[in-house]
Amino acid sequence: MMAMTKTTYASLRQYLATQESQQAIVFVSSRKQSRVTAADLVTYASSESPPLFNQGHSPRIPQDKEIYQKLLARLSDPLLKTEMVPVGVAFFHEALSESDKRILQDLFRLGFIKVLVASRDTVWQLVLNAYLVIVMGTQAYEGKEHRYVDYSMSDVLEMLGKTAQESVDDDEKQGQCVLMCPAIKRDYYKKFLYEALPVESHLDHALHDHMNAEIVTKTIENKQDAVDYLTWTFYYRRLSHNPNYYGLQGITHRHLSDHLSELVEDTITELVKTKSIVVEDDDIDVTPLNLGMVAAYYYVSTITIEMFTLSLTAGTKIKGLLEVLSHAQEFDHITMRHKEDGVLSKI
Repeated sequence: MMAMTKTTYASLRQYLATQESQQAIVFVSSRKQSRVTAADLVTYASSESPPLFNQGHSPRIPQDKEIYQKLLARLSDPLLKTEMVPVGVAFFHEALSESDKRILQDLFRLGFIKVLVASRDTVWQLVLNAYLVIVMGTQAYEGKEHRYVDYSMSDVLEMLGKTAQESVDDDEKQGQCVLMCPAIKRDYYKKFLYEALPVESHLDHALHDHMNAEIVTKTIENKQDAVDYLTWTFYYRRLSHNPNYYGLQGITHRHLSDHLSELVEDTITELVKTKSIVVEDDDIDVTPLNLGMVAAYYYVSTITIEMFTLSLTAGTKIKGLLEVLSHAQEFDHITMRHKEDGVLSKI
């Protein structure tokens, strides 16, 4: 990572030295790395004369100076307030207070921050654009699997999309992107960036919760309604265009009908097992049960509701309650950072 930081600073010098009024956003893998990288960039810049980032914060008129001082005084993070923002650099991560996040974005828009180092998890929160965007690595530590995994392509595209495009006719004003990745991944990212790729549906991965909600609202009252419901989805449109992706053997009407019927049968069977719905005696009509209604009302997975029902009793203590709650499916997407498992064990 140290070598990557030096390369990042070299890229900042290359693109910003000749564009003194322009700014940069650097994306890193974690909030800890955002603080470390920002501090390293400040150190590298201070070794030069004049410092590379000193143009970003200097108010040019009295009104700007007053605005700058007011915003700076409202920052609560001491490191940002005293050492980072005054030299035109700042870090931006998910653990910052909402107030600090708003202030940092305002300072960036006004030009007082020249380089913003942001963690990957904030890419969808940032409402900013910059002349230069640097993606400093494309892997993050996945605590659940205890290994480093690649960023999702949607995250990478969103990062690169933060590049400002002021003019398509003026090469000097067009934004620049620097994507740092392993050499073996270069062709992979070039393919995704320069070639159009199909977007596929993942509705079948979460169909239980969708169908339960539709049954609760009476949109689906029987198995035929469920099949009809699927024919109005993007999932159905993609079945005939990419059958291999969805495990179809053909694209005839018979193949599609059999696939949808089997999918509906499997989904309804699973919902019955979780006691979310009940199939009536005619084996066609479906009716929601209390657990299914609770799941739909609170937008909670039917699997989570079933787990709560089986695990919680009137005598469950606080410790047991927290343990059951922590196993809710809704928390599966929350990643554990590097070495964080030891800290959580101590807690």
